[in-house]
Amino acid sequence: MDKRVLWITRTAVFLALLIVAQLVTKPLGQFVTGSIVNLILIVSVMTCGLLSGLAVALISPILATLFGVGPIWAIVPVMMVGNASLVIIWHLIGNNKVLAGKDVAGICALIVAAVIKYALLFLGVTRVVLPLIGLADSNPAKAALLTTMFSLPQLATATIGGAFAIAILPILKKAIRNSGT
Repeated sequence: MDKRVLWITRTAVFLALLIVAQLVTKPLGQFVTGSIVNLILIVSVMTCGLLSGLAVALISPILATLFGVGPIWAIVPVMMVGNASLVIIWHLIGNNKVLAGKDVAGICALIVAAVIKYALLFLGVTRVVLPLIGLADSNPAKAALLTTMFSLPQLATATIGGAFAIAILPILKKAIRNSGT
């Protein structure tokens, strides 16, 4: 199979998984949905490469907001940056052969990516977007809700998604190797 076709197919599968996961888990709350989204982002980059991971990371906030899973449109660019940071860090650190063993690389990627994504989302939403659109003045309750959503829960969901990724990536990578694709 042509490598471009394989890349497009795999990326489309991850986007489809992401959409279904967001729609199905929305009633279960941010911790479940966010953890699954982060898991899918990490698995896409670690099994299909940086471009696939970035495609999924950048498209997912748009789709989430279109389907009513994501918050307000003004936050979409910040979510894109947070997702992209997670994917890039997992690509750089999670694939790092210099670190002593795959487990160490995965744990380092998990910690660094979760902290950076959390910091970017929290600062981007609370210090840039909310003041820029004046939401704290016009709708303080919604501003408080968004501040809460984009604070420590983001650290938790990135960590949970990363932990699940560490657990399943060896199995997925072995299955991909054995499939010959």
